[in-house]
Amino acid sequence: MNDYLFDTLAIRAGHQQSSFQEHSEALFLTSSFTFKSAEEAAARFSGDEEGYFYSRVANPTVSCFQDRLAALEGAESCVATSSGMSAIMAVILGLLKAGDHVVSSRSIFGTSTILFTNILQKFAIEFDFVELSDLDAWQNAVRPNTRLLFAETPSNPLTELVDIESLADIAHQHDAKLVIDNCFCTPALQKPLTLGADIVVHSATKYLDGQGRCLGGAVVGDKQTVGEEIHSILRTGGVAMSPFNAWVFSKGLETLDLRMKAHCENALALAQWLQTQVAVEKVYYPGLEDHPQYQLAKKQQSGFGGIVSFVVKGGKEAAWKVVNSTRLLSITANLGDVKSTITHPASTTHGRLSQQQRDDAGIDDGLLRISVGLEAIADIQVDLARGLSD
Repeated sequence: MNDYLFDTLAIRAGHQQSSFQEHSEALFLTSSFTFKSAEEAAARFSGDEEGYFYSRVANPTVSCFQDRLAALEGAESCVATSSGMSAIMAVILGLLKAGDHVVSSRSIFGTSTILFTNILQKFAIEFDFVELSDLDAWQNAVRPNTRLLFAETPSNPLTELVDIESLADIAHQHDAKLVIDNCFCTPALQKPLTLGADIVVHSATKYLDGQGRCLGGAVVGDKQTVGEEIHSILRTGGVAMSPFNAWVFSKGLETLDLRMKAHCENALALAQWLQTQVAVEKVYYPGLEDHPQYQLAKKQQSGFGGIVSFVVKGGKEAAWKVVNSTRLLSITANLGDVKSTITHPASTTHGRLSQQQRDDAGIDDGLLRISVGLEAIADIQVDLARGLSD
């Protein structure tokens, strides 16, 4: 379906009708598949014959989601996983070995930092962390054994950006691969592979679903790296996506472009409103002209995203007052939902980091992150005004 545009691919790509010729995507709730003979079973398990044999390895409903997301990202292959974190872990375990080195932005999801520093380093994989937007820092951190560069752009929760094309050049100069977490933008707003990235990871739990229903992740890239090397981790390690969740995500992709445009519109309006509030010290949103990477966001994204973060004067006490004063916004660390959510990163998503790690990542005690949903923007503003007023 290479000739079709994004919105058409989001609705049509990946759907292979069964013999029943169903119009909607079928949901194959089965752990295994039967064979016509012992010979066919042996051929499927060995890979000599294409076909399904066990849903941990492949399932038609999961394949539909994978093919659809790959089409939207402009990729050859996609591997769906049980969560966004398992997608990141599958990349590391599928491509690296003991003694290999990764350069990562320090401005990443707190659990990603914990995965790298507390878990994967036990297996003698080395990590260094640098300032996301500082290309010289990336270049200087690369070693002879560097195999991957990892970045979120925009970052969680400060919406910082890095020039993907320039970072890809640095990676490829050193025969390393660039991995971009595209969770905040989705392919509706940004396509890192077209900018030179080698691998894209997603938490499908977020915007790809869009309604906070299921856990899932995805790795997108070329057939060799993703379709074989990373898929081998899924096949043997078992970090597979369930068919039901894949079906939900496939339906979520159908409205992705419409939702992301609406999220962007609401988020920009909220960010501009927050700038006028006396109790707000600083607002982080790439769509604001005073954002340090505003011009870069305009260049490599088609929209500014749905995440707005801001620092409340008065630190943690004042920030918690805002959270506890809300009646409409959901107090939860999830994001990407049609329902607006609010969280205090220093005590939730980044709460397991040391104080030094939080300071390095710019996680202020007064910082709040809002995933701006699709409610009426005036209602969101009224809800926040309760906690921001004296």
